[in-house]
Amino acid sequence: MFLLALSSTALAKPPSEEVIQLLPKELGGFRLDGVVRPSDVLAREGVLGPTAAGQTLEGDRDYSVAEADYVSGQNSRFLVEVVRFPRDSDAYSILTVTARSARDQARNEVGQITKEVGTASVISPGRIAFFKGRVFVRVTAREPADQDPNNLTTLARLISDRIEKGEADIPVLVKHLPQWEEAQGRVVYLAGFRSLRAVLQDQPILDSVSSEGDADAVAAHYGPTQFILVEYNTPQLAGDNDRTILAKIGELRAQGQPVPSAYRRVGNYSVFVFNAADEQAAKVLIDQVEYEQIVQWLGDNPYMLEKAQREYYETTAGVLVAVVKASGLSLLVCLAAGGFLGALLFNRRRAQQRHAEAFSDAGGMLRLNIDEINPQTDPGKLVGPGTRA
Repeated sequence: MFLLALSSTALAKPPSEEVIQLLPKELGGFRLDGVVRPSDVLAREGVLGPTAAGQTLEGDRDYSVAEADYVSGQNSRFLVEVVRFPRDSDAYSILTVTARSARDQARNEVGQITKEVGTASVISPGRIAFFKGRVFVRVTAREPADQDPNNLTTLARLISDRIEKGEADIPVLVKHLPQWEEAQGRVVYLAGFRSLRAVLQDQPILDSVSSEGDADAVAAHYGPTQFILVEYNTPQLAGDNDRTILAKIGELRAQGQPVPSAYRRVGNYSVFVFNAADEQAAKVLIDQVEYEQIVQWLGDNPYMLEKAQREYYETTAGVLVAVVKASGLSLLVCLAAGGFLGALLFNRRRAQQRHAEAFSDAGGMLRLNIDEINPQTDPGKLVGPGTRA
């Protein structure tokens, strides 16, 4: 068995240079013990390769796998496995498959997908796995005494910092699930699947859903209800599979075999609901799925001129509306400010007039007592007649 293990490792495909660069000799307070080598651990666990769950990745898919041992400053040993895929969705798919495996083994809340490390991650006792961009990474403590979550998280983050972020998000198909924010922690995403029986083994209808690696699927649980959303790349594939699925459902129902609680085609999606409380509850879940159609021209867009004209008109109209709004707002501000300042000045003048001493009876105007008619004139204060020198 030892020789067989050595031979399988020796025959494994050497890791690519991009993967080797992610595992340097020194990584923070950790150092590489030995060399970076090919790895078949994930393949033996049924996560990668033709025997993987749902055959999410074919054996000839262009991915590179490597592993290495790292030792911390406290002599704790960790196994680091790195897989680089052609697409971000492939890396996310492997993360969800490993998360489901952790949940099945622990039988509790372990295996929840979070954002602790990388774009998304899964933390379980003695192990942390995450994906970022096109790379999937799994860090495992070699010994039970080395299962300090702080060391695991630190080493995982050091590796994550060396990886390009890619799209920096989970696949859009997951966001089309009902209540996807709550469901995303326990989903299983199958990128380029060939079979869905690995998701639900007791549902024969899934045998008729086959894309030969040309479709993606996501499965989620809502309590006891299982929900599967399949996306096909073209309307033709979606239509062909829809007819096949409907015919198969009728056949299974006639034979008395299990059938979905509800099924519906939504755009290029095939939506399945299993084990719902009733058909109405299943339809409520399906009603929450919205297909976002994307039109992409293979050549030049024949409506480019009309699109440019429409954008020009919309931009011009937007500018005019903005100018009118700004002018009207400025006018209102000026009128309000002028009225306020005028009112203040008017009230101040009136107050000054009320408290000032009146010098005449001519409506507040100054009157000179030139004709000496005013009897209150004090002759002692008048300038006498002049004298000649």
